[in-house]
Amino acid sequence: MTSPEQISAAPARPRTDAAPLLDVRGLGISFAGPDKRISVVRDVTFSVAPGECVGLVGESGCGKTVTGLALMGLLPVHGSRFEGQLLLDGEDLLTLSEAQWRKRRGRRLGMIFQEPMSALDPVFTIGEQIGETLRTHFRISRREARDRAIEALEAVGISEPVRRHDAYPHELSGGMRQRAMIAMAISCEPALLIADEPTTALDVTVQAQITDVLGELSARSGMAMLFISHDLGLVSQTCSRIVTMYAGEVVEMGETDDVLLKPRHPYTSGLLRSLPSFTQRKGRLPSIPGRVPRPGDFPETCRFQDRCAHSREGCLTRQHLLRVGEQRFSRCHRSEDLDLPGVLS
Repeated sequence: MTSPEQISAAPARPRTDAAPLLDVRGLGISFAGPDKRISVVRDVTFSVAPGECVGLVGESGCGKTVTGLALMGLLPVHGSRFEGQLLLDGEDLLTLSEAQWRKRRGRRLGMIFQEPMSALDPVFTIGEQIGETLRTHFRISRREARDRAIEALEAVGISEPVRRHDAYPHELSGGMRQRAMIAMAISCEPALLIADEPTTALDVTVQAQITDVLGELSARSGMAMLFISHDLGLVSQTCSRIVTMYAGEVVEMGETDDVLLKPRHPYTSGLLRSLPSFTQRKGRLPSIPGRVPRPGDFPETCRFQDRCAHSREGCLTRQHLLRVGEQRFSRCHRSEDLDLPGVLS
C-alpha cells in the first residue's frame, strides 16, 4: 500500500494545455425506479486531453464506474436517462445510435473492466477474443488478426505470447488475465482508454507492473486514459490530474501535485488523511465517519455535509463547482477559507 511519503515523492508531471479529446459537460444519469426516477450522477464535468492520464477517484458508490460505463455506451438503453454532453473529438456520444456506438466502442474507446475473470469469456481462448475485436473493426484475415493479437500480448509484457494466445482464461494467473484484458482494450489502438480499477485484487508488485505498462502505452502511442480508482497512491504515480467524485458529483479537480499537497475540498482531504503513514507507527488511523449515501437518498444540501467536520449553516444549500485557482475547482463554498491537510500536513 502506498503511503503519504511515497506519494509526495512522485515526480513532477508536464502540464497539458492541448484541446480536450474527451469533454464531459454536465453529465447526469438517472435510472427508472419502482416509484420514481433515481439520480445516480449529477452535473459531472471534466476533460481529458490527448496523451493525458486523468484519475477519477472516490469511495465505492460514488459514481465512478457508472460514469465510465456511460462513456462506453454500456448502460441499459431502457430505463436510463442522460443529461449534458459527452464530447469525443467534438462528437456528442449521447446522440449515437447503437449501431454507431458499436463502430466506436473498441476502436475509438477502449475499456479495461474491474474483474478480468468475469469479463473474459471462459469458453474462448485469449487469442480468439482479441482476434474477434480486431476483425470487428478492421478488414483483416484470421492470420493477420492472430499476428496482431500476439503483438498486443507482447506489448503488455506477457511472456510466451504465442502460447498465451492459445490459452483459456482459467489457465492464466490474475495478473496475466489483467494484462490480457489490457491487450484486448488496446489492440485496436483507441484514442481513449478507460481503466476501471485495473489493479483490483492484484498484489502490490503486479499492481506496479500493470501501471507501468499503462503508462508506457500512453507515452508511446499518445493514447489518453481515464484511470478510475479508489487508490490515491496509484493515481498519484500515474495521472497528471485528479477528479474527485462523491455521491455522484465531482467535488474537486486539479493537477495531481496541487491536489495532494493542498486539497480544496474536505472530502479529498479526508481521503488523503486516511492513508497509512510510515512515520506514525502507533495511534489510530484517521477515517471519514459515516458512509456514502445511496442513490435515491442523496440530500439536496451539500452531499458531504453529514460527514464533514467543517460543516456550517451555508452548507445547507446545494453546492456548485467553483473555480478556486487557475486549474482548480471545488464544490465547497468554504474552499477559500479552509486550510485542509494534504499528504505532508
